[in-house]
Amino acid sequence: MNVFSRPTPEARGLGMTSQRARDRLVDRLKAEGIVDRRVLDIIGRLPRHLFVEEALASRAYEDTALPIGLSQTISQPWVVARMTEALIEGKLPEKVLEIGTGSGYQAAVLALLVKNVYTVERIEELLRNARRRFRKLGVENVRSKHADGRLGWVEHAPYDAIVLTAAGEAVDSALFDQLAPDGVLVAPVGPPGTQRLLRFRRGENGWVSESLGGVSFVPLLGGIG
Repeated sequence: MNVFSRPTPEARGLGMTSQRARDRLVDRLKAEGIVDRRVLDIIGRLPRHLFVEEALASRAYEDTALPIGLSQTISQPWVVARMTEALIEGKLPEKVLEIGTGSGYQAAVLALLVKNVYTVERIEELLRNARRRFRKLGVENVRSKHADGRLGWVEHAPYDAIVLTAAGEAVDSALFDQLAPDGVLVAPVGPPGTQRLLRFRRGENGWVSESLGGVSFVPLLGGIG
């Protein structure tokens, strides 16, 4: 049973965490260019307020990043939506690797779309909290690991898609080695303040990147999902 099959009163929310607040967020995401109905539907139903501290729950459906402790944040909903949209455009992947579990929100969004999600987090406390949220919401198709995400998770490669939830100067070659030949990788790349969201696919002469626009990310690898 997952969060959508029989939501608890806590998951349904009230006032600033209610379905009305989620609907307003979806309307804003549409206005900002998110078009994939599958992504919008999941973001409109998934209780983001359960992925942040209780004191910040009333802000959960603002289109903004929020702190989750340990100098990390939960990503802005538009960023989560755009990266998810970029991953599933054209073909829905079956197996996805996420680098940077963070709060667990991005992994949960993916888990409600694809068959299997593997996620790696370098901060153990964040990972423990995310695992508790997965269990509480009945999200059962996420496997998680405490490790340096730059190394990926080679035991379960190849992956149909890989997503990085925090910015770095470049993408480590070890991650490309773990992608299926027709796989896609989405990552924010570049120095702080000038990151671009890039989508990589294999071309005739190696991996080719496509810019999906500018974004603002915490410049750490891991811990903001």
